[in-house]
Amino acid sequence: MKYGFGIDLGGTTVKLAYFDETGTMLDKWEIPTVTENSGKQILPDIAAAIRGYLTAHAIPDSDILGLGIGVPGPVDRQGVVNKCINLGWGVFNIAQELSGLTGFPVVAGNDANVAAMGEFWKGGGKGCRNMVMATLGTGVGGGIVIENNLLFGAHGSGAEIGHMVLNPQETIPCNCGKCGCVEQYCSATGIARLGREALAASDEGSTLRTVEKLDAKAIFDAGKAGDKLALQVLDRYYNYLGQFLGSLCSVINPEVVVLGGGVCKAGQILLDGVEPYFHKYVFHAASNVRFTIATLGNDAGAYGAFKLALDKFL
Repeated sequence: MKYGFGIDLGGTTVKLAYFDETGTMLDKWEIPTVTENSGKQILPDIAAAIRGYLTAHAIPDSDILGLGIGVPGPVDRQGVVNKCINLGWGVFNIAQELSGLTGFPVVAGNDANVAAMGEFWKGGGKGCRNMVMATLGTGVGGGIVIENNLLFGAHGSGAEIGHMVLNPQETIPCNCGKCGCVEQYCSATGIARLGREALAASDEGSTLRTVEKLDAKAIFDAGKAGDKLALQVLDRYYNYLGQFLGSLCSVINPEVVVLGGGVCKAGQILLDGVEPYFHKYVFHAASNVRFTIATLGNDAGAYGAFKLALDKFL
C-alpha cells in the first residue's frame, strides 16, 4: 500500500491531509499561511509540516508516492505558477521547488480546479466521466472534468468560468477589470448587489429593508418566508445562473453539475430555482444534466490534490 499527501493552500491556512492509495483520508491538519516577505516561508513551512508528520508517525519515505497541491492562482501542467496575488508570488515552478524541499514528487493545480477534482472523485460528481463544478462564494470559481481528466488549459487558466461575460451592457467593472462577468451576478456578493438594486428601484415593502446586513443568506431566508421582493431578486438571480450554466453545459455537455460555495447553503431552493432557467438556455442535446450540491466541503481541495498525485505517480 502506498500513501501520499493532498495539500490545499489558502491565503490564511494550509490544509494538509494524509491518504492511502484507495483515497481514504487517514489524517488532516492545518498550518498558518505566512504571506509576509512575498510568501517566501510558505513552501518551507509545508515541507517542514510533512517531514514532521512522517517523523512523528515513523513513516518511511518509501511508503510515499508523492504530493499534490492546490494553489490560489493559475498553474500549468508543468507545475508553473503564473502569479498568486494574495500570496505575493510571481512566476515559478512550484512542483519543482516543493519537490526539492520534501524529497517527493509533486504535482500542482489551481485550487478551484483541484477542488472540482475532489468532488468528481469522492463527492457530488462521483461515478461520472464529465462534470462541471461551479463554486458560488464571494466570487465564482470552478473546475471542469472531461473524460476523467481535469481541464488545465494551455497556460493554467482553464475553467476560469467566473469571468465569462454574462452581461455585455454592464458598466461597473469586475475585480478582473472587465465588465459584466458571471462573478458580478452569480456570486454571493452578486446576489447582495441584485438585492440592493431591487430595493433602490422599488417602494414596495419588504423585510429586506429591515435586515442589518443585506447578504445572500438574508435574501434567501426572506424568499423562503415568502417575501415578494426577495423572490423577485432570487428569480433574477436564477435567470443569470441558468443562463451561465446553460451556456457552459452547451459546450462541455457534462453528466453532472456540482454547485459549491457559501450560496449552496440555501439548499434545494437553489436547485429548484435554477433548473427551469437552465433548460431555457441550454442546447437541447446537452440538457440531460444532474444538478447536485458539493458534499466534501473544505476537504475537497485536499482530496483533489491527492487524486492528481495518485494519477501521476502511482
